[in-house]
Amino acid sequence: MSLSSEKIGDVLVVSTAGQINSANAAQLESELLALVEQGEYQWVLDMNHLDYISSAGLRVVLLLAKRLKQNAGRLVLCSLQPHVHEVFDISGFLAILTVVDSRAEALAFK
Repeated sequence: MSLSSEKIGDVLVVSTAGQINSANAAQLESELLALVEQGEYQWVLDMNHLDYISSAGLRVVLLLAKRLKQNAGRLVLCSLQPHVHEVFDISGFLAILTVVDSRAEALAFK
């Protein structure tokens, strides 16, 4: 699993690649929450290159969303691969998280 980030206006765009599973979820959680602690509250999580997410990974995404909400922030997920989208759908996360098709839509989301 790898992360990269870039700032576009006031939005932090974090791109994930590879797999998020129980072996790397704690490290991912630490890295993402450190960015929140640095004052990054407007997020786009671009999952275009994410091949797999486990329940441990879903928990990290939910924790990030809750932490951002506590700070009047926002999390928009975008570019989910079909099989990753299905995991979010089956878990019920599509009903509680903002998910759009493209990075452009995510950046335009208000």
